[in-house]
Amino acid sequence: MAQALPLQTARADAEPRLSWRDRLALIDLVPDLGDAIGSREWWRGLATLTLLCGAAISTFPGVRPLEVGGAPALGAADFNEARAQMIVPLAYGGDTGRHMAATDAVRPLAQTPERPQIELTATLGAGDSFARLLERSGVGSGDAQALASQVSSAVPLADIAPGTRIDLILGRRAARTMPRPVEALAMRARFDLRIEMERIDGRLVMRRIPIAVDSTPLRIRGRVGDSLYRSARAAGASPESIQAYLRIIGRQISVGSDIRASDEYDIIVEHRRAETGESETGKLLYAGLVRGGKPRLSMIEWTVDGRTQWFEASGVGQQSGGVGRPTNGRITSTFGMRRHPILGYKRMHSGVDFGGGYGAPIYAVSDGLVTIAGRTGGFGNYVKLSHGAGLGTGYGHMSRIAVRPGQHVSRGQVIGYIGSTGLSTGPHLHYEVYRNGVAVNPLSVTFISRAQLEGKALADFRARIRQLTSVAPGGAMSAAPAKPAQGPKLGSLADVATKRAGGGQ
Repeated sequence: MAQALPLQTARADAEPRLSWRDRLALIDLVPDLGDAIGSREWWRGLATLTLLCGAAISTFPGVRPLEVGGAPALGAADFNEARAQMIVPLAYGGDTGRHMAATDAVRPLAQTPERPQIELTATLGAGDSFARLLERSGVGSGDAQALASQVSSAVPLADIAPGTRIDLILGRRAARTMPRPVEALAMRARFDLRIEMERIDGRLVMRRIPIAVDSTPLRIRGRVGDSLYRSARAAGASPESIQAYLRIIGRQISVGSDIRASDEYDIIVEHRRAETGESETGKLLYAGLVRGGKPRLSMIEWTVDGRTQWFEASGVGQQSGGVGRPTNGRITSTFGMRRHPILGYKRMHSGVDFGGGYGAPIYAVSDGLVTIAGRTGGFGNYVKLSHGAGLGTGYGHMSRIAVRPGQHVSRGQVIGYIGSTGLSTGPHLHYEVYRNGVAVNPLSVTFISRAQLEGKALADFRARIRQLTSVAPGGAMSAAPAKPAQGPKLGSLADVATKRAGGGQ
């Protein structure tokens, strides 16, 4: 209001007279010492602070320990005796409680007593032998060999998979320098067989416990979506099965460009499930791709003439071949007219020469039938193969022949070794290709072969496809009631341990 009125008017009015109480109330006893440093208010505040601190220090009563009178509740001897019943730090050790000196009735032990039996579990490692595992577990070498021989009568030791756990009970030994005898042994020798052994009347009695196994294949089917791999993994397929599936179908179609997100993968793998609840997955049996509800690709593995390969549903096998090289050496002479290094005049060179070290292997460029294998004129040791459709190949100057006439050979099979027999100036391979009996340039011929099933083989092949595809997807993974294996007549290891600890037979 004073700001709104002229100063002369405000001064003209008589100022109200303040009482001493009002004036005292206007005094700031605790001014901010960080503001207006050096002013009257700041010095007054500093004086007030100094006065208050001095008053607090002068009236401080000090700190003194409280004195408690009276005798302790327990004496030293009583306290040590009572401490034996207390929970005390481990630092006190064995100095708690009463101690009694040894009397004449106390005799020192000559040696520590042995445990009557030892129970342990050993695991068979990769490359390990059954007998060595027993010896490392404390069994004598003679007993280990005898046990291995006894177990091998039930199952070949090579069939016991690495990682198999073997439960053992070792009994009391006659002397400390002797190994402990085996009182009981139990293990899962195979997925479908358990073996248990127990010592009865001084000899180990073995019992074979067969385990029922369901071998229904596992079929996994689902939509490809953004990623076939992630979709199949989410559906329950193992990484190994998916990799095998992609590798097989990749021989027929392009995995990157020919598979659509709307397609469905169809994977069938070996699967075994034991009545005791365990399960294991084996190799890939069927690789399929469904598009628009119809099979786009169906492939299974099939064996023909001792060779196993993957066939499409039509009975056509996988393609093999290309420009074949019969050896790994470099080309030293090509097909065409040339001056013969020995005869000294120009003549037709009807093949291609490959250099190589003496004894280097020579391979068949494609499947075929051996028609000639022996010494043949200037070719020296010579092999000729017939590949069908009028095609044949010849291999000359061999140091040694590895096939015989009438023998069927496969692509990549060794048929001989580089040499310098016949008209040759050094170790090399002379390689020829014939079309209808006429030599042609080997570098212009590409060998491509496809196995084709016919007749009964094709019928059996398609019946196998129908059998596999009749399996319901995920049927082998459905929960089956777990049935424990048949209880052993010899008793479990726990029973044996209890019986022997109690002094029984």
